Amino acid sequence: MPQAALRLADILRQYGPDYRERHRGSLSYQQLAVMHAVELCRTAALGGHVEECDACGHRRISYNSCRNRHCNQCQSLAKAQWLERRQADLLPVQYFHVVFSLPAQIAAIAYQNKKLVYAILFRAVSNTLRSIAADPKRLGAEIGVLAVLHTWGQTLEYHPHVHCVVPGGGLAPDGQRWISCRRRFLLPVKVLSRRFRSLFLRYLNEAFQSGELQFFTGLEALAQPTAWLAYLQTVPRQWVVYAKPPFGGPQQVLEYLGRYTHRVAISNNRLLGLEEGKVSFRWKDYRDHSRQKVMTLTVDEFIRRFLLHVLPKGFQRIRQFGLLANPSRVAKLARCRELLAAAPPEAPPAKFTYHALERCPLCGRGHMRRIGILLPSVEEHRQTAGIDSP
Repeated sequence: MPQAALRLADILRQYGPDYRERHRGSLSYQQLAVMHAVELCRTAALGGHVEECDACGHRRISYNSCRNRHCNQCQSLAKAQWLERRQADLLPVQYFHVVFSLPAQIAAIAYQNKKLVYAILFRAVSNTLRSIAADPKRLGAEIGVLAVLHTWGQTLEYHPHVHCVVPGGGLAPDGQRWISCRRRFLLPVKVLSRRFRSLFLRYLNEAFQSGELQFFTGLEALAQPTAWLAYLQTVPRQWVVYAKPPFGGPQQVLEYLGRYTHRVAISNNRLLGLEEGKVSFRWKDYRDHSRQKVMTLTVDEFIRRFLLHVLPKGFQRIRQFGLLANPSRVAKLARCRELLAAAPPEAPPAKFTYHALERCPLCGRGHMRRIGILLPSVEEHRQTAGIDSP
C-alpha cells in the first residue's frame, strides 16, 4: 500500500496539542481557533454524510469541512463558487498582474498591527493604481482593480504583499469611450513604486499621529515621536512593485485567479515528509532562477511560521476597486462592454464551477447525491482536540 500523502492537518493533529500547551501565552485566540479547525477538518468529529453516485451506485463517506479560510483542505468549493461569480466581470481585453510588496521594516510594524496596516496597504495600492491611471499623461481613464492580500513567501516567512489583476484599459472621464493601454504595457513600474511608497508612508504616519498604531517587544521604543521619525528614515527609498506580462485572454485570467485568490500559506502538495519532529517541504527560490528546493524545519518552527499568516477576524483579503467596486460594478462593466461591442460573458468552463466537484470519482459520468447523514462524534472531537475523556 502506498503511503498516504502528508497533510497540514496531520502535522497539527500530531503536534498541535503540545505546541499549544507550550506556547499558549503567546498565541492569539484567532491562531488557536485556526489550529483547532484544521485539526478537526474532515474528521468524524464534525460529522458528515454518505453519498451515492446516481449512475454507477458508488458510495463514499464525506466528512464535513471546517470551512476555515486558513485550511488548505477547504478552499476548492469556495474557490469554484467565487470564480463562477467572477466570470461575469471579465472583459475581452488584455489583463495585467501587478504585485506591491512591503519592505521588512514596515512588515515588522504590520505584524503587530495587522488589521490596520493591511487596510492601509489596500488603500495605498488602490489609490496608486487608480490615480496614475487617471493621469492624462499616462492612461487618462478609470480602471478596475482586483486585489488579493498574501502575507507569506515561499519559505513561510512573513512577507505582506498584494497581487493585483487589472484590465488593460478603462473608461474615459466622460464615460463615452473605452481607452486601451499600450500593448503589453499598463503603467510605468518606477512611477507606481514611488507613488505607492509615498502614499503608504503618509497613511501610516497619519495612523501614528492619531494613536492607532501599537508597538510591542522590540518595537516599543517607536511609540516615541523622535524614535518613530528616525525609524522611518531607515525605510528603503525603492519599494518593490513588479508587473508581469499580460495574460493571453479572459479565460487565462480566470484560471490564474483560481491559483491566487483562495491560496493559503502552504498547500498539501508542497509537503514532502514528517520525520523525527521535522517537516520537509518544497519551495521555489526566485533568486536562483526559480529552482525548486527542499527546506526542512523543526515542527515548532513550521507551526510558528504557518501561524504568522492568520488573518484578523472578518478581514477581507480579496477586494475590488474602481470599475470593479461593488456599488457600481454591474452598471460600469455593462457600459464597458457596450463601448467594446462585446457580448455578455459566456458560462464558465466546467472546471471552474462547483458542480464539477460533485462528479463521481469512479465512473466520471454520474453525480454524487447525499443519501444519509452522519452526526458529529463527540468522542472523536475530544480526542482530536487533545481533551481527555471523562
